[in-house]
Amino acid sequence: MRMFKTPRLIRFVHKRITWGFSISEPTVYLTFDDGPNPNITPWILDELKKHDFKATFFCVGENVERYPELYSRILHEGHAVGNHTMKHENGLKVSTEKYLESIGEARQFIDSTLFRPPYGKITPALVRKIKKEYRIILWSWLSYDYDAAVSIDKILQKANRIQAGDILVLHDNQKIVERQKELLPKLISLLKAKNLKSNSLNGVFFSDIN
Repeated sequence: MRMFKTPRLIRFVHKRITWGFSISEPTVYLTFDDGPNPNITPWILDELKKHDFKATFFCVGENVERYPELYSRILHEGHAVGNHTMKHENGLKVSTEKYLESIGEARQFIDSTLFRPPYGKITPALVRKIKKEYRIILWSWLSYDYDAAVSIDKILQKANRIQAGDILVLHDNQKIVERQKELLPKLISLLKAKNLKSNSLNGVFFSDIN
């Protein structure tokens, strides 16, 4: 079963992780995982600029090393960045030591205290260790833009449940280039119709967390 909205029970149980925010402002937080990628990240940045939306890009270290100019553009245009490990490791499939080494290696290229585990997979032991230096950011709404079995129409239907304070997950990797070019403009239009704007996670008041 696909869960577009993260259940409140999960968010309550895992309080050490940031899932979303309790705010009165009409604001959501678009986030993009896995980039930067020259075939989709520049297009996303153009689209965000067109609508004066800010976002947060959780970058893979080896991609920042490979495309430093894209990383610089993300920052120059006022977006936030976060650490997404060096090689997009699954926290349930590698040792704690190797996972922490990957985060440390990525930190050489990504200047941020925000962290998102690839696939959303992370152990309680890793949470305790990573929390000493990072804010761990997951999400309250998952787009499934990476899942070809989920139609764009289905995603947009589920997007009607998005509300102020939600952290939204999308991707800027090679696998979803064409889907993202169809989805993002429609999603932005839907958000604007709901009188919602997107801001980056920079400067968010983290103590006001669900």
